[in-house]
Amino acid sequence: MSSFYSIDELANLGLKSYGSNVLISRKCSIYGAQNISIGDNVRIDDFVILSISNSLTIGNYVHVACYASIIGTGKIIISDYCGLSGRVSVYSSSDDYSGNAMTNPMIPQKYTNVTSGPVTLGNHVIIGCSSVILPNSILEEGVAVGAMSVVQGKLRANYIYSGNPVKKLMPRSLNYKELQAQYENELINKTDK
Repeated sequence: MSSFYSIDELANLGLKSYGSNVLISRKCSIYGAQNISIGDNVRIDDFVILSISNSLTIGNYVHVACYASIIGTGKIIISDYCGLSGRVSVYSSSDDYSGNAMTNPMIPQKYTNVTSGPVTLGNHVIIGCSSVILPNSILEEGVAVGAMSVVQGKLRANYIYSGNPVKKLMPRSLNYKELQAQYENELINKTDK
């Protein structure tokens, strides 16, 4: 038996939609499957948690590594060619830590002050292990985030960031765009034969 769900099993997960060549580990936990759309050529590894009450859209050629979590009540978009390393956490909602409200999902909503906001990862975003992406964050195309970083807000396209709080370090090479074009041309040539 494969460690990934079969095509028939994928159909029974209740996902909103999914494409071809989708590999989801049998050890992945999925909550709110009806709110999750997955593109083509996506791999989601062991012990990943997807817990979505709004919508999660995962593009094409995306990898979500082991122990990552994508959680929240706000909309989350993970665009094409993205990579989330192990233990990355993407949150579209967060408790109020100030002490002016109670916290955790077992408390009635009137006693909490949960904030929610969308999270968008543009094409070719890569997130290093154990990094945390907080609500209301936009990581534009080509952003690279170093390991153990904390991100909140907007990160400009094609830069490398790292730290807690995250800081812009240097520009990222744009060679990935040329490689994407080469790869997509190879795919077209294969299908033409």
